[in-house]
Amino acid sequence: MCTVTFIPLNGTYYITSNRDEKSSRNLATPPAIYNGNNNRKVYPKDTHAGGTWIACKDNGTAGVLLNGAFKKHIPSPPYKTSRGLVFLEILDAANPVRHFMDICLEEIEPFTMIIFDDLLHECRWDGTKKHCSLLNRSSSHIWSSATLFDETAVVKRTQWFNAFINENPSPDLDEILHFHQFTGDGDITNDLKMDRNGLLYTVSVTGIAIEPGICKMRYLDLKHHTEYEVSVARKPVIQEYGTL
Repeated sequence: MCTVTFIPLNGTYYITSNRDEKSSRNLATPPAIYNGNNNRKVYPKDTHAGGTWIACKDNGTAGVLLNGAFKKHIPSPPYKTSRGLVFLEILDAANPVRHFMDICLEEIEPFTMIIFDDLLHECRWDGTKKHCSLLNRSSSHIWSSATLFDETAVVKRTQWFNAFINENPSPDLDEILHFHQFTGDGDITNDLKMDRNGLLYTVSVTGIAIEPGICKMRYLDLKHHTEYEVSVARKPVIQEYGTL
């Protein structure tokens, strides 16, 4: 939920996420296919609350969650429900971006949600107000969690990502997953695969490849050194247009 990249390439879209979590939190279960509201979704499941931080629907819509909005906030529990469950509710909707704008988020901890539904949206809840931006889906993007990385670290990570794209203009999923695991300057507290005294570290890397006829998810469990891949065939989409 803490480092995310988006890379478009010849009709395929790659969304990849590093999940940085406390060592005290139970690991998620590997990706599986779940039935939703007139859809099927692929996602790993958080065993703590039952939500997730990354998912892809069988119509090619995908989303990924990051903790925090624009800046580090002071947690104020108890919250009404987990962000992972809110994420699933939003993505389950026929129009996830519209649902983000309509849903009540009072008593929900701040988050950022990246939604790809043929368009690329950045949706943020700062604890008081919603913010939603339409981004260029033809460009590559990187996000780092506002709760974990300061401005200096964010700038450095952006530079690493830009260098990777310049050196690898047509990366495949293997190369992207390698970037997410092994990029840094030796400062393990802020490298892409991070570790802060064993109390908070990167527990998994999840990559989605949204292709014309299929959505593939590859999940790397870094603690147990295991890898899983699950795919769901894409069904024809009737695009719904309208204002938010």
